[in-house]
Amino acid sequence: MALEGLLEGRTVLVTGAARGIGHGIADAVSEAGARVALLDLDATGAREAATALEARGCEALAIGGDVTDPVSVRGAVDAILERFGALDGLVNNAGALRMAPALDIQAADARLQYDVNVYGVLLASRIAAAAMIERRMRGAIVNVASNAGKVGYPNMAAYNASKAAVINLTRGLAAEWAEHGINVNAVCPGGVRTEMLERVAEWLSPRVGTRADELFAGMVPAQLGRHIEPIEVGRVVAFLLSEHALIIRGQALNTDGGDTPY
Repeated sequence: MALEGLLEGRTVLVTGAARGIGHGIADAVSEAGARVALLDLDATGAREAATALEARGCEALAIGGDVTDPVSVRGAVDAILERFGALDGLVNNAGALRMAPALDIQAADARLQYDVNVYGVLLASRIAAAAMIERRMRGAIVNVASNAGKVGYPNMAAYNASKAAVINLTRGLAAEWAEHGINVNAVCPGGVRTEMLERVAEWLSPRVGTRADELFAGMVPAQLGRHIEPIEVGRVVAFLLSEHALIIRGQALNTDGGDTPY
């Protein structure tokens, strides 16, 4: 996909951008010409990622913050508006996963996943959308859900449910904010080469009697035969943030190499 100039002159906020899919999304939107704000609980990681983008000539802003904290998110949006004068796009990527059989899941772990994966998406979307509406800016929001929100995997009940909620939330926000010129979609990755997927393999390893590296190597889309790279998901996100995606609205696009059939 040719991205050069696709998002030229736009400012995009990416949450959970210090590593993994978020880092790949930040790379892709900068590749498409956007100014990028990287929000992450890991402020040091966000700064390192922003420095790498700046070395390529991209305007980047690193912000340490918590997507479940309204003060933190509002502060991030204010910092973006002060630095760049606009906010045209938001990518809700920050996420949490705690593996456990459904019978053993701890309440604190379930709440964490719902708070970050669902409430964090709603909170950041509301604050970003309010800023866009107030300034009469057409904008776009892309939520990073998961193929787990459509399929449902063992030992991930709370995560599955939280990502299914993101898919439905996306549909609701798209319908509600269309009149304000804000387009909302989601992507559903799977089989992406990330630390999170490595941790899944490490958790499963002693329980299935297979080495973690062997499990991880096998966690690839069958049709693709390899892991998906974070920037590949990022390039789809960059397209969804662009004017070319205006006829795609409220959708949850699979970016899992063909594993999920609907």
